[in-house]
Amino acid sequence: MRVVYSDRVNAPVQGYSPSAAKPALVMAAWQSRWPELIVRPPVPVNRSDLIRAHDADFVDGILDLRIANGFGTKNRDVVDSLIYTSGALLTAATWALIAKAAVAAPVSGFHHASWDEAADFCTFNGLMVTALALQAKHPGMRVGILDYDYHYGNGTVDILEQLKCADVVHLTAGEQWHLEAQAQDFLANIDEDLKRLSACDIVLYQAGADPHLDDPLGGFLTTDQLAYRDECVFDGLRTLGVAVAWVLAGGYQQPIDKVVDIHVNTMAAAIRSSRR
Repeated sequence: MRVVYSDRVNAPVQGYSPSAAKPALVMAAWQSRWPELIVRPPVPVNRSDLIRAHDADFVDGILDLRIANGFGTKNRDVVDSLIYTSGALLTAATWALIAKAAVAAPVSGFHHASWDEAADFCTFNGLMVTALALQAKHPGMRVGILDYDYHYGNGTVDILEQLKCADVVHLTAGEQWHLEAQAQDFLANIDEDLKRLSACDIVLYQAGADPHLDDPLGGFLTTDQLAYRDECVFDGLRTLGVAVAWVLAGGYQQPIDKVVDIHVNTMAAAIRSSRR
């Protein structure tokens, strides 16, 4: 399995969310279980990449520490990590297209970042930064965003509406799926979601851990159901011949080991799928 990672995607925890420091914990767990992982460092994005997806004044304000990041702080370590978190997904997507396979980027903090605002632990929308960078290099490329975080990807929706993107297919589970009673219907609907993405050249998959029943900011799937979700996604996209680059997205259980375990299960599903 291919992974894009370096320590530069990490930053100190900022308040409630563990996301800034989560990549190192997840990567350590992955490498402990699968030492054979193929790892490449991310190529950082630049200002030009960021302003395709965001207002230029907003981007400059974040980079210059004049505007608070998605954690509500003006922390230089967080800001320095941002070009690497978005860069990790773009590097993973580029690699996935070449390898025609699944590639992981163990990063978070994207889908609540809108055209000109950071919010809810998200500063720059790496999903849209990646989609638009790919399309700038490959005009006409069709990019899918499969957002299976628990929460509605409002920032992604805002950017898509602002730019009137025609070649990005965006599906966000947080628009519809929230209740434990919906779990089986959600799982049964994955095939329908994948059909809507079948014409895409690549899918960016948010494999969120926060839909877990015990997550304080989420909650409608069991551990086994989350693993089945991931298995369906990886197997389905492989069958369709669609490359996938995937990220961690949210997860807020304590201790953090519970969240890491879910991300380990996602990697296990990706590896099983690649071996079929």
